[in-house]
Amino acid sequence: MDQDGPGDFSATGELSAGRVTVRVTGEVDMSTADAMFRQATPEGARAATLDLRDVTFFDSAAIHALIRLAEKYPSTLEVLPSPQVLRVLDISGLSGQPWLKPAG
Repeated sequence: MDQDGPGDFSATGELSAGRVTVRVTGEVDMSTADAMFRQATPEGARAATLDLRDVTFFDSAAIHALIRLAEKYPSTLEVLPSPQVLRVLDISGLSGQPWLKPAG
């Protein structure tokens, strides 16, 4: 399922063997963060990979949605950040989280 919104946002999720993989593009903000969260929490998911490598903007609502996902998937969440997302998480003090998988 694809959710389109402002800033060319999209969040597309695919569930396989209990793991949902969500590819997010564009701006994740207060108007789109809930759509990202919904895509990452389908029925039957026990683990999640959030691919944020094409995200261009990430605000406090997006951070809140990410924290909620970390609580839902305490040991099975993986987040692949874009440089912009990594910078925001670093400033927020979240760059050392075990679920964060930066490139390199």
